[in-house]
Amino acid sequence: MDRAINNARGVRGTTAPNPWVGAVILSPNGEAFDGATAPPGGPHAERIAIDLAGSKAQGATLFTTLEPCCHEGRTPPCVSHIIESGVSRVVIGITDPDPHVSGRGISALRDAGIEVVEGVRKRQIADQLEPYAHQRATGKPWVVLKMALTMDGRTAAPDGSSEWITSRDARSDVHALRARCDAVLVGAGTIRSDDPSLTTRFVAGSDPQRIVLGKAPPDARVHPCWELEGDLDELMFELGSRGVVDLLVEGGAHVAAALHEKELVNEYVFYIAPALMGGEAGRPVFVGPGSATMAELWRGEIRDVRKIGSDLRVEFRPTKGD
Repeated sequence: MDRAINNARGVRGTTAPNPWVGAVILSPNGEAFDGATAPPGGPHAERIAIDLAGSKAQGATLFTTLEPCCHEGRTPPCVSHIIESGVSRVVIGITDPDPHVSGRGISALRDAGIEVVEGVRKRQIADQLEPYAHQRATGKPWVVLKMALTMDGRTAAPDGSSEWITSRDARSDVHALRARCDAVLVGAGTIRSDDPSLTTRFVAGSDPQRIVLGKAPPDARVHPCWELEGDLDELMFELGSRGVVDLLVEGGAHVAAALHEKELVNEYVFYIAPALMGGEAGRPVFVGPGSATMAELWRGEIRDVRKIGSDLRVEFRPTKGD
């Protein structure tokens, strides 16, 4: 199952609206065949592993991070292919939260006489597929807010300049974060001031779908992009309906504050540079008044802290509103 988890990790950011799933076929003589979900329209992880195994799938064990699908979508149901392959045992990480599946795939396998083992590496896989589960449960994408800031909490100088607060190493890590997500969102103000391309050019990986809140200038490097306007809650539902699962937000202080205030951010990633702006004229992480008293502070959990180059990367999960 650890191998299947690693297979899934390698395709994250390329499979939306489908989940990033990994699979392994272990044949009776100990040969292993790997699978990972292909981009939309392509085969799922289980089918890829089974097809690679061929006749060696007969009597084999299939390890898969997520319950196999049992409904017809862009591709035929994996459950049927598993049954036809002659696999005798299926080991599953977690049940699929999608209401089209959610236990039905497991029931179909057991009805066909296949042994099913559930919950292997359940915690690790639930963490890996957390954005997918959130999108299926709420209809909205998992929102990751990324901000680069100085030690004293400033994201840009008074003149608006912000390139570059952090090191090249930290910026490469941001590109890896973009590759992990299937879409990246910024405000039109950021497009006008910085003209970012929002690609993954520093790392190997696919470029995310680019989304602008407002209108981007015709010659902006962000094109082609989606240009959206309106209520943020409604926009999140729209993005979810368009198949966005993992959404990275790289907007400035206004976009960050708007999403934060509406409790739409699921994960905050701060890149803190060993630098000081000094004074209060520099631009903050969030605009607006914020919490009025200590009792109103947003609390949460620090999930990860690590040094990247000369900078510090901090991952924070909020608990307010839970």
